[in-house]
Amino acid sequence: MKLRDTVITIFVILWLAVFNYESIHRYYLEPWLKRPLPKMKLLFPPAGWIMFYNVEDDYGYAQIYGVNVDGVQEIDPHEILATRTIGFDNIHRNVLLVVFGEAMPGQVCRFLERKFPEFDNFLITAAQYPSLTQTPHKKLQRVLYQCKEK
Repeated sequence: MKLRDTVITIFVILWLAVFNYESIHRYYLEPWLKRPLPKMKLLFPPAGWIMFYNVEDDYGYAQIYGVNVDGVQEIDPHEILATRTIGFDNIHRNVLLVVFGEAMPGQVCRFLERKFPEFDNFLITAAQYPSLTQTPHKKLQRVLYQCKEK
């Protein structure tokens, strides 16, 4: 019984080590070591820990900028939606995507004007990564709307 438990423990430790290596080698270890590292020819997907979810190849999110006489400043999403929750982060769950809705510009602008009176105008932009696997660093960004047309 003790031998069986020891073998299982060693297997689990090795499996976790290999799984973590596969999860971080491309985006963390290779840039840090400045050289390509080998990929394990096992059943490890490139997405790492999120292997059981349907992950699309593109990714997008909203960014909000405040404009005043000093220039343009990105507003931290945690300041926009200052929620105190335990166990998850609404910003990382991409909750700001609600600003993309067609009926939202008026509501979003009124909210931002109340919350950040130090800014004269707000730019709501869409940032899009068209292909995370083929071009992981290619980011497209466009202004969706601004709150006060000048």
